[in-house]
Amino acid sequence: MLYLLALLIGVVAGLRAMTAPAAVAWAAHLGWIDLSASPLAFMGYAWTPWIFTVLALVELVTDQLPSTPSRTVPMQFGARIVSGVLCGACLGAAGGVLLAGAVLGAIGAVIGTLGGRWARGRLAASFGRDLPAALIEDVVAIAGALLIVLVP
Repeated sequence: MLYLLALLIGVVAGLRAMTAPAAVAWAAHLGWIDLSASPLAFMGYAWTPWIFTVLALVELVTDQLPSTPSRTVPMQFGARIVSGVLCGACLGAAGGVLLAGAVLGAIGAVIGTLGGRWARGRLAASFGRDLPAALIEDVVAIAGALLIVLVP
């Protein structure tokens, strides 16, 4: 189950790069996952969830702007993979498999980035505009992140 959760948090990172670490940081801070004995203990520090929450909110707003670059440009794609690695590693570390979690988080981020682009494009085409598709993607990412961190 832990491996699946690490992969899925990576998928969320592929959809919204900052939503996944915000959820993981809150889970660590609230004691839902224990990172205290790992090199990722900083994710549970007092300010970490607040910082990632602000970044996630900014990302939710900027994603709606027409000037925002595609998620597949190197900088955006790279950020999503790094986020997936971090979040997958956190879930893996909580279960004693940090490296496996990191790898699965990276794979999930690639799946989420490319699959999210495809799904959002299809939804936008069916709606005739992007905003409803973007909002649905936001809800999926937020709800998915919450469900994932509540399971362990």
